[in-house]
Amino acid sequence: METAARSRAWRAILVLCGLILFGSAAELRAGTLLSPGAGLLVRKSAEPFGVFAFAISSGSLQHKWSELKQKLDDDMVQLALCDGDRDNCASPAALKLLAIVDQARSRDGRARLGETNRAINLAIRAANDGIDDVWSSPLATFARGAGDCEDYAIAKLAALRLAGVASNDLRIVVVRDVRVGEEHAVAAAKLDGHWLMLDNRRMAMVEDDEARTYQPLFVLYQSAVLKYADEPVRLSEAR
Repeated sequence: METAARSRAWRAILVLCGLILFGSAAELRAGTLLSPGAGLLVRKSAEPFGVFAFAISSGSLQHKWSELKQKLDDDMVQLALCDGDRDNCASPAALKLLAIVDQARSRDGRARLGETNRAINLAIRAANDGIDDVWSSPLATFARGAGDCEDYAIAKLAALRLAGVASNDLRIVVVRDVRVGEEHAVAAAKLDGHWLMLDNRRMAMVEDDEARTYQPLFVLYQSAVLKYADEPVRLSEAR
C-alpha cells in the first residue's frame, strides 16, 4: 500500500516537473519548420490531413486558445496532485477523469487511444454552448458532465497526456464537416506515423485521410494555433 502511494506521488512530481499538457509556442520543434517568423509553414507531413499550415498570432480562435491554456495548466496540476494522492483528492471531477486515465494506462498503442476515445465519449453528455461557444477545461467539463465537440477534444488530450502520450503527438483539429455544413473539433493523436481522429461523433477511430467529409481549418498545438492553407504551397514558394 505504501509502495503504491509512493509510486503515485512520484508520478505526480514528474507531471508537475514537465508533463503539463501544453507548453510554450517555442517548443515547436525546429525540424518541423520551413521558415522562421510569423508566417511559419509546417512540413506537409507534419500535421493531420497532410496539408500545409502556418502559425497565426491573432484572431478569436487564437485568443480563446490562449485563455484556455491557463485553465488547462491549472487543471493538469490539480490532476497530478490527485493522481498522487487519491484519498485526499477533493475533486470528484478529477477522480472521474483519472479513472479513465487508469484504464488507458493499462493499454498500449491504438488500444490506449481507443479506450480514451470511447470512455470520454460515454462520460460526457453532448450539449451545445449556443452563441457563447465556451471552451471548457477538462475538470469543468467533467464537473458539468456535458460539453460540445471541443470540450470532448480538450478532455481527451488531457487524459492521453496523463496516460503517457507525448504532447508532440497530440493535436486539436478544427474542421468543417461538409456533409452538414458546420464546424467541428476533434482530438488527433499520432501513432506509428499516422494521425488518428478521436471524434465524439463516433466510437471507432479513423485515420485523417479516411475522414473525407472533414475539411481541415485550424490545428491547435501546445500554445500555437496553425491555420491550414487553402491550397498546397510548394517548397520553392515557402523559402
